[in-house]
Amino acid sequence: MDAPTMLRLTRHGDHVVELALDRPDAMNAVSTAFSEEITSATADLARDASVRAVVVTSTHATAFCVGADLKERNGFSDAEMMDHRLVSKLAYRGVLDLPMPAIAAVEGYALGGGLEIAISCDLLVAGREATLALPEVGVGVIPGGGGTQLLTRRVGWSRAASMIFTARRLTGTEGHELGVVDELVDAGSARERALELAASIAGNSPVAVRNAKRAMRLGQGTDLAAGLEIEDGCWRATAFSRDRAEGVAAFAEKRTPQWPGG
Repeated sequence: MDAPTMLRLTRHGDHVVELALDRPDAMNAVSTAFSEEITSATADLARDASVRAVVVTSTHATAFCVGADLKERNGFSDAEMMDHRLVSKLAYRGVLDLPMPAIAAVEGYALGGGLEIAISCDLLVAGREATLALPEVGVGVIPGGGGTQLLTRRVGWSRAASMIFTARRLTGTEGHELGVVDELVDAGSARERALELAASIAGNSPVAVRNAKRAMRLGQGTDLAAGLEIEDGCWRATAFSRDRAEGVAAFAEKRTPQWPGG
């Protein structure tokens, strides 16, 4: 693909990648072209075995992402709206389906699709002064980037219903109290904290971490018996890997593991 123009990808060490939303003139509003770049970039990351954690950030000082590009949508015919829908779905799924842990670092506005990108990540770190909302019902649509499903799984039915039905905005502090935000930090320090978490994750076995995420994702929503079978399959995929052998040897030799991966 061509080099992305609305994303910045930065390596931090060997195993952490920062995926920065970089459409500042539109406060990172998600257009069709932006969706295509996110889909392509996340697909590349998913294929890269050297990446152990991804941190999603923004280059904009006061916005993580304000959601869909309503200016673009305003001129769509019904057919164009459906075409856009198919493209945008892939972008949100690209973030959600990353096989390695993903951490969102939210400062400023995370509205609509912006919040959906954040909650598509496994962990959400936010500054106290962030603004979080799924305001779609106020403009005649519903959350369509996973919000109705991901928020409900994250905070429970009634709390998600309160946010979605009222379209209300939460501060970072309120989002943390509600369970939308996993870690609350001082304004301006979400990115730093998210990168710290990513570095900590990257120090562990990449095979084990990916399989743990797979077991958690696949087991969610199943009954306990089915979930335990999913866990067993992921355990087997890990226990007979080179990472397991290295982890045991490093523990016995009292040294830092050198994870082979795969």
